[in-house]
Amino acid sequence: MLNPFLMENLLERLSPVKCTTTAIRPIKDALDVLSGKWKIPILVALSDGPKRFKEITKAVGGITDKMLSKELKDMEMNKLVSRRVLDTFPPTVEYSWTEHSHTLGNLIGELHAWGDLHRKKIIEG
Repeated sequence: MLNPFLMENLLERLSPVKCTTTAIRPIKDALDVLSGKWKIPILVALSDGPKRFKEITKAVGGITDKMLSKELKDMEMNKLVSRRVLDTFPPTVEYSWTEHSHTLGNLIGELHAWGDLHRKKIIEG
């Protein structure tokens, strides 16, 4: 059973959303852009400032170069990541949050809080 306070909070947040195709479309759009195993962890890795490709690989852990490259291109296309080529030899590329990705800060914070709560619920029973 869901905590009554949490249930009230959830209902309050969802109350303006009616179950229609028009209401569901933005949620599907958000899930399409953020779906998958790696996009949110990549954003979290970039949350403390620009990083080079290998720094992101190390911070995320377990992602292949091919997958990271694919995800970064997709996130750049969706204006969540900015790619900057520095004038060095050999060329250095840095990735960072965009102004648009900053709008995800609260969402990522909520996902972190919920994930922590969920992990405790499952592990501690």
